[in-house]
Amino acid sequence: MSDTEEDGGGFWATMETPGPTETVVSGVTVGAGSRVRLRPKATADIFDLALTGREGVVETVEQDDEGALHFAITLDDDPGRDFGEARLPGHRFFYSAEEIEPLGERGPRVLVAGIGNVFLGDDGFGVEVTRRLGAEDLPPGVDVTDFGIRGMDLAYALQGAYDAVVFVDAAPRGEPPGTLTVLDPGSTGDAAGTPLETHGMDPVRVLGLAGELGRVPGVVRVVCCEPAVVDEALYELSEPVRAAVGEAANLVKSLVMEMIAESPGPGCRDHAR
Repeated sequence: MSDTEEDGGGFWATMETPGPTETVVSGVTVGAGSRVRLRPKATADIFDLALTGREGVVETVEQDDEGALHFAITLDDDPGRDFGEARLPGHRFFYSAEEIEPLGERGPRVLVAGIGNVFLGDDGFGVEVTRRLGAEDLPPGVDVTDFGIRGMDLAYALQGAYDAVVFVDAAPRGEPPGTLTVLDPGSTGDAAGTPLETHGMDPVRVLGLAGELGRVPGVVRVVCCEPAVVDEALYELSEPVRAAVGEAANLVKSLVMEMIAESPGPGCRDHAR
C-alpha cells in the first residue's frame, strides 16, 4: 500500500515498528538495499496494481502490531526517490513478502550527500558539487543528493540502505581558501577537535542523529573545502572555492569507486534504539 499524507501519523507510526534486518523471500535473503520487482496481489487496490512490474529498492523492513512484515520500497524511476529515502510521504510504498519478487544479490550502495546553504556564500559548496555530479554518469547503486540544510532528512536517508556515504561540505580548518581535505569522522583524530560546523548540520551531528535513529553506513568520508566567506548573504561561491568544485567532483568519484571496489557487500553500523 502506498505511503500517503492522508493516512494519518498514528497508523504509520504503528506500522513502522522496526522489523528484522533481513528476511528470506522466495529463497532469497532480502533486506535494506535489496532490489525487487513489485507483484501486487490481484485483490490490491488500483494504486498498488498500477505499480505492477516496477522495480525498486527495499529501504527498510517494518513489522506491524500483528507481527506481519512489510517492505518499504522506493522506485527506481521515481524522480522524487530521495524523498522516499528520507522517509517522506508519497514516495515510499509498502508491500508484503508475497507481493515482491527478489532480483538477486545487490551491489554496494553509496550516497553522495551535498550539505550547505546556497544563500551563505561558500557554505553552498557541497550543493554545487552534487549539482555537478548529478549531471555525470555514475555506477549503479550510487545516489547523489543535494540535502541543503535538511539534516533530519539526511539522517533518515542513512538508515540501512547505504553501505557507504560521502558528505560534501564547506568547513573551516585553517587552510588556504579552496583547499580540499578528506576526513574520516569515525577516526579519533578527525572526530575530536575538528571544527566541522558551519550551518548547524555538520556531518558529525548528522551521524550522531542517524546513530540515535538506529543505523549509519559502515564507511563514511567527508570531502570538505576551506571557505573564504561564510555566514554572509552572498549568493555565490568565492573564486577560490568555485575553482575547487571540479577537483572536488573528481575526488568524490574516486572515493566512490574505491568504496565500491572495497565494499564486502551490504553493511551498516547498528545502534541501540
